[in-house]
Amino acid sequence: MKQKDKCGKEKSPNETESFKEGTKKEKSHRSLKTDWKLIVRGFHVLYEVCPQSMIWGTIKCITHQLAPYFTLYLSAEIISRLAAGASFQSLLTLALITVAGQLLLNLAMHFTARKVEETERIRFDLNELFLLKVQCRMQYKHLENPETVQLRQRIRDHSNFGGHGLSTLYRRFWDFLSAIFNIIFSVSLTVSLLHSVPGANLSGWLAFVNHPFSALVLLALIGINISAEMINIYHFAPKRMKIWSDFSIRFARSIGYMQFSSDTTIMGAVDLSLKRCGDVLVEDGHLREHFKNNTAEDAVSRMLRAITNLVLYLYVGAKAYIGAFGIGNFVLYTGTVNRFVEAVSDLGGDFSEMRRNNEYLIELYRFLDLPDEMYHGTLSVEKREDNKFEIEFRNVSFKYPGSDSYALRNVSFKFQIGERLAFVGMNGSGKTTFVKLLCRLYDPTEGQILLKGIDISKYDYDQYLRLFSVVFQDIFLFAFSLGENISARQDYEEEKVRTCLQKVNFGERLSELEQGLKTACGRMYQNDGVEFSGGEEQKIALARALYKDAPYIILDEPTASLDPLAEAEVYASFNEIMDEKTAIYISHRLSSCRFADKILVFDDGRIVQQGSHDELVNEKNGKYYELWNAQAKYYTREQ
Repeated sequence: MKQKDKCGKEKSPNETESFKEGTKKEKSHRSLKTDWKLIVRGFHVLYEVCPQSMIWGTIKCITHQLAPYFTLYLSAEIISRLAAGASFQSLLTLALITVAGQLLLNLAMHFTARKVEETERIRFDLNELFLLKVQCRMQYKHLENPETVQLRQRIRDHSNFGGHGLSTLYRRFWDFLSAIFNIIFSVSLTVSLLHSVPGANLSGWLAFVNHPFSALVLLALIGINISAEMINIYHFAPKRMKIWSDFSIRFARSIGYMQFSSDTTIMGAVDLSLKRCGDVLVEDGHLREHFKNNTAEDAVSRMLRAITNLVLYLYVGAKAYIGAFGIGNFVLYTGTVNRFVEAVSDLGGDFSEMRRNNEYLIELYRFLDLPDEMYHGTLSVEKREDNKFEIEFRNVSFKYPGSDSYALRNVSFKFQIGERLAFVGMNGSGKTTFVKLLCRLYDPTEGQILLKGIDISKYDYDQYLRLFSVVFQDIFLFAFSLGENISARQDYEEEKVRTCLQKVNFGERLSELEQGLKTACGRMYQNDGVEFSGGEEQKIALARALYKDAPYIILDEPTASLDPLAEAEVYASFNEIMDEKTAIYISHRLSSCRFADKILVFDDGRIVQQGSHDELVNEKNGKYYELWNAQAKYYTREQ
């Protein structure tokens, strides 16, 4: 069965592997057809990220390119009628149509430009926006893979330091589209230029102009002009870019001679540093070669353009003289043909730039094509008001991808609804792995995790995730309002947000905020935002978990940034905070776990003990007793 990429496009099983062969190999073997497919796929990606911007941008291109042709056509018509002695009334009518049409087109251009501005997301870094969107639905094992992290960083670097990737494609797309519409409009208005005058008694140059062969000569000349532009774009331009790139590197290295320091000043080496830098630049022939080649190629291009324009003016003038069309069409045809040549040249340049940009898009596609091997079930998770969702680990073992050792070994455990559980153990003992499997960030290597007796892989993934609220030690607050941060919505229930903040002892701090729930978190976008302390951020995160109202709450060191008094306040009201939910608490501070109904002790990927604090601390041969006394001695030495 064919897989689908992150954009929903079907791809063969070999497609992902083909992208993984490396950028250099791709570059040396890519055909024009392959490059075009890569660009088209990029257009699909752009449409997925900002569909409204793409639609309104296309309409904007049409109106902007149509406007000058509309003016050219009607101006030529007015001149022709004026030369033919048309009545004042007909000329006035045509002039009014011209002015009204220009007004409507200007309004359309203004309206579409505003719509594009409203919907355009490129200002927020299109690459980053799309990568974040993809990451939210990417298999978690890829996000923890160092190779994936490096790949993503390369994509970001291409975007941030060169504007390459989706950003370049987005900008070039409008130029490319404008050139296409330019060609369509110019050809539509110019095709009548090639018509002959039947039955005309002409001789010499005029007879040649009226013959169909002359049109072929003109088209051939235009083709030569366009070919010269294409050669310049596809052959000389890349060489010039390479020369300029090499020169830029050499220039940057020469600046290394100008590293001023106290030694430079004291030893009087300033002049020597400046002279050495200047010598390198003067001796470097790359820049002179760049300007020499550029001047020669531009001279050839300008000469061909001048010859084409001369022949065009003579041809159009002769056609108008023999009566093939009105004198006003002289302005129309010379304008449209010139715009046609420029549009074809622009089209080639834009396509060439997009082909070069494919090197960076391939990196992006490698990221998008990382396979999703996780099974996605379809069973609906039953909605229960009593939160009685029973989960069981049955003989679960797990190895991380690429590892030969087990992170969890033969773990069996059944959650009792409404329990307060604490997971303790040394780093790497399996606590976090247990939680990752519970939230189905990974699937077990062996064994099963069951929800109401059914393997969790059978359930709809998004619905299953709604069972959990997680508070991590590393808190992240969005640059939104306080209310939006807690609810993750714009249309949140204010009273519910206030209640959640009260439960985590944030009520007093909330009353001190002038803008209340509308207070901006941080000053990234608003100068009147509030920078909350680490402890306050953790309280906000706790309130966020409560607002979600999931039946299971997982707390990863939730009070690590709180002072002892604030921590004591949280634990004093812990049962009220958690209500009837099942709470899983991960901690390295065993003294913080005494409130738990049951403590699970992890060691070397196994649950080696479980019970209350009093029960475990009395098992003098147990791991918990060892950990407890190790921490107790530490605190005693500190005192």
